[in-house]
Amino acid sequence: MMEEKQDFLPKENLLTVPAVALRGLAVLPEMVIHFDLSRSKSIQAVEQATLGDQRIFLVAQKDPEEEDPGRDGVYDVGCLAEIRQVTRLPENVIRVLVEGKYRARLEEFDGEESAYLLARIAEEKSYLHLKDSRHLTEETSMGADIEEEAMIRNLKELFREYASFYPRVGKSLQRRMEGPVCLGTFMDEVIENMPVGYEQKQAVLGALDLDERYQVLAKILYEEIEVAKVRAKLTEEVKARMEKNQKDYMLREQMNYIREELGENTVTSDADQFSQELERLKAGKEVKEKIRREIARFRSLGQGSAEASVERGYLETLLEMPWDKASRDNTDIRRAEEILERDHYGLKQVKERILEFLAVRSLTKQGDSPIICLVGPPGTGKTSIARSVAEALNKKYVRICLGGVRDEAEIRGHRRTYVGAMPGRIVAGLKQAGVKNPLMLLDEIDKVGSDYKGDTSSALLEVLDSEQNSHFRDHYVEIPVDLSEVFFIATANSASDIPRPLLDRMEVIEVTSYTANEKFHIAREHLIGKQLKKNGLDEKMLHISDGALREIILSYTAEAGVRELERKIGEICRKAARQILECRPEGGKKTAGSSVRVNVTGRNLEKYLGKPRYTRDKANEKDDVGIVRGLAWTSVGGVTMQVEVNMLPGKGDIKLTGQLGDVMKESAMTGISYVRSIADSYDIPEDTFTEHDFHFHIPEGAVPKDGPSAGITMATALLSAVTGKSVKASVAMTGEITLRGRVLPIGGLKEKLLAAKTAGIKTVLVPADNKRDLDEISQEIKGGLTIHTVRTMEEVVKYAFARADE
Repeated sequence: MMEEKQDFLPKENLLTVPAVALRGLAVLPEMVIHFDLSRSKSIQAVEQATLGDQRIFLVAQKDPEEEDPGRDGVYDVGCLAEIRQVTRLPENVIRVLVEGKYRARLEEFDGEESAYLLARIAEEKSYLHLKDSRHLTEETSMGADIEEEAMIRNLKELFREYASFYPRVGKSLQRRMEGPVCLGTFMDEVIENMPVGYEQKQAVLGALDLDERYQVLAKILYEEIEVAKVRAKLTEEVKARMEKNQKDYMLREQMNYIREELGENTVTSDADQFSQELERLKAGKEVKEKIRREIARFRSLGQGSAEASVERGYLETLLEMPWDKASRDNTDIRRAEEILERDHYGLKQVKERILEFLAVRSLTKQGDSPIICLVGPPGTGKTSIARSVAEALNKKYVRICLGGVRDEAEIRGHRRTYVGAMPGRIVAGLKQAGVKNPLMLLDEIDKVGSDYKGDTSSALLEVLDSEQNSHFRDHYVEIPVDLSEVFFIATANSASDIPRPLLDRMEVIEVTSYTANEKFHIAREHLIGKQLKKNGLDEKMLHISDGALREIILSYTAEAGVRELERKIGEICRKAARQILECRPEGGKKTAGSSVRVNVTGRNLEKYLGKPRYTRDKANEKDDVGIVRGLAWTSVGGVTMQVEVNMLPGKGDIKLTGQLGDVMKESAMTGISYVRSIADSYDIPEDTFTEHDFHFHIPEGAVPKDGPSAGITMATALLSAVTGKSVKASVAMTGEITLRGRVLPIGGLKEKLLAAKTAGIKTVLVPADNKRDLDEISQEIKGGLTIHTVRTMEEVVKYAFARADE
């Protein structure tokens, strides 16, 4: 039929009109619709049409996400429409009201690179009313009428069935269904009112022949009817199921009420369920026997008693415990090493210890799990390395934070006689892991406390003792729990805050401060990538130069770890993200050619982080009397501090300022006694200490200072003040002093040497007993420093005092 009709079609007329490519929308003839436009080409096409005869060609895009479609990016058939109204909205958006006139076939776009699309189209309006063509004979016209009538009736029947599922759609076309209709117009009205996708509407729009259009629309109606039937069936099933559940609930409530009236209860069913779980439980004979007795006791309790509720909770805890359930450890030492190196830079001692444990476990197939305590300043990776260790060993990971825990019951659990009793954190961690051999991190173990509720650190003694923890007894569980296969890793900022008996049970590994070079590598290899991902950026959008990174480390952070460094990198990422979005057109949407790259260098770093926050202490420019540079350890790394001593006329009084703690005050008094004892050796007049006052001061008076390593510094400063001899500005020292002038060892040597190197110190004096620590420190830290080990104050004076000829 299509070929016969084509023979009588009039010749196509070609028109050139402005065009708009629509996203997810197909406009049909005689359809009145409004839509919003934001693309520049579309807006200018509408404006050009309004300047002319108001006609515009509307065609749908094949891919709604394409920003600038060409001829191949749109469908072949669109609709020639007339613009009724144009309304301008905020943010360069217009709303257009149009009325579709007739179908048109797109031949080509003229000037695709111009400001708007101009389409050459072929009008197809003659396809709508074939029976009106003057070329049709009377016989052919009668056949066409009968065929069209058959199509109309069939479509009406299909649409009525479709409308039975969607009453609102049927109501909108109710009047059209009752009277005579034109086949072409009726098909357009049906698809226009159906809530289907634009692809299906475009399929009807693109069918120029009435036969083809009928086949397309009928298929769509058939498919939608089948989908509607399945939806209705599913809805009925869900409704029936809900009604059944409601009915079961009502019957169950009535049954419970009847049982209560008869004095019966549901304890028996719960006890049976517990018995079934007990049969599946992996546990020893003694454990199962204990649980079996508890189940028998639970059966004898009344449903309404409070004791039954307590017993139910107790049984649930026992049945959830991993008594003999263990995970399989990783035995591939190379894979473990790769994971540890991938996640962390440095931390050599920790990694070596883990690989040693894995090697021993691989050879012996057993062995006690180690109990390790990582001690070091905040932000040095103690907690995060534990997570990597768990992954490397293929163990379950459980973190227990002990900071501020004061109640002994937090470790050992509450006794079941108390209301709200629960197991301790150790047992709860095992239950959470689901296996008896997890890696358990005891975070901030140096910050546990004690009060009238018990000493928490004492409760940990049994947990962290490999000789006792195979039979750890929790007050709530009451059955001995085996902790010997748990890999315990504890973390602490200072070993001095951990009680000695508890510290003795752990293998201590020092996690020292990072050098500036280590921080640089950590930031480059880990922190920058992490923050880029967190802030929605990538390496193509933001680049932080090596110089900027080193400047951040030196001038914007003052820490032993890398937490503040990570925050500063995150701050740069956030500012860069805002800068990138502000540079993009169209309200921040990413478009082709709109990529922006932010480069952060040492020169423009202040733009992102502001003025530098920290200025490193520098060595004095010249030698001076009574001023000595000391080295100290703090919780955020090493620092240099200047000790100043003035000798004033007076009566022998001693004044100490600068927020000095008791230990430093005693160091000052010890230094004074030592200097007085050697006064003759340095020709110090006898009345010097009776007719003069001595004022010791350490700058930054608002900052409390204490520690056992400032003795030789104070003694040297006092000796310089009373003798009038200058102390070398390039020398710094650390060590405690005795009354006889011996120099005692100190701690935190690595951090102190780092501080001296940063401050530009050339010579450092350290106690001779610290030589073993000195050998373990890398050459990266010691490079550029002249380090002398001293045993007595005579050696200190020899290196510290400037000679007259210098």
